[in-house]
Amino acid sequence: MPIMEGRERLGFIGMGGMGRRMAARLLDAGLRLTVYNRTREKTKPLAEKGAAIAENPRELAAASEVILSSLSDDAAVEAVMLGPDGAFHGARPGTIFIEMSTLFPKTVRRLFEAARGKESPFLDAPVSGSLPQAEEGSLTIFVGGTVEIYEYCKPIFDTLGKKHFYLGAGGNGAMMKLVANVLLGVGMQAVAEAVALGDKCGLAKGPLLDVLGETAVISPGHKMKLENARREAYPAAFPLRLMLKDYRLILNQAAECSVSMPATAVAQSLCAAEYTRGFEEDYSAVIRLMEELSGSVEGGAVRKREGAIH
Repeated sequence: MPIMEGRERLGFIGMGGMGRRMAARLLDAGLRLTVYNRTREKTKPLAEKGAAIAENPRELAAASEVILSSLSDDAAVEAVMLGPDGAFHGARPGTIFIEMSTLFPKTVRRLFEAARGKESPFLDAPVSGSLPQAEEGSLTIFVGGTVEIYEYCKPIFDTLGKKHFYLGAGGNGAMMKLVANVLLGVGMQAVAEAVALGDKCGLAKGPLLDVLGETAVISPGHKMKLENARREAYPAAFPLRLMLKDYRLILNQAAECSVSMPATAVAQSLCAAEYTRGFEEDYSAVIRLMEELSGSVEGGAVRKREGAIH
């Protein structure tokens, strides 16, 4: 199958933080794009860049040859794909679907089957990275599906990411994303405990965070979150609610495969404890939670929450 030539009409469903930035990169690359979002207001920045706006996913699919989507969870994806005005109902045979949401692998395989019934190729292509990486096109992308369709869509992946990996059959991209997010969540919990230990045992917070940031044992993604701890403010680049959703997917998959994941289960519980306080904050807010539990911070850090977005 030849590589796509750039004249194809693309559609993008989901203008959340990640989707909006990925769609903007496609437009900046000169690709023709139609977008849809349940809240139409979020499509305006893309319309200003030249995107067409669809009234519903079905209309978007009828106008597109390749359809990308980035949504919050399995239920949202199934609604926009399989609902009465869903994209599958508007797609012509041969329309390619690229699903970039983080989903349960079983959900992805159901979507593969539904797409096959429409004679539409389907790729699952979730991403590793957050808002800055989506904006600058440096995401890492995990792809499952047929290799021919992956090869055809490489120009899209080159526009959105610095690296993309073909992992074989449909659902393998989704599975790889869950594996990666084990390290994302449990790694952040380890960082939180390390910061709390240093705080409680008398290390000045500034130098503590400086040194941690220079060690080889902390990942680049977690290193960026140390600045949140320094400012004692946790703006939601990757919200707690999404980390909790991913923990649920991971532990459900682990249960299906009889894999014991005790550290992940504990990290999920602490993430949930922070989330139940009711603030829309980044998943790295578990750093503050561990500081509070250790008694290494007082009410001053808590008071900073008053400015958080509810």
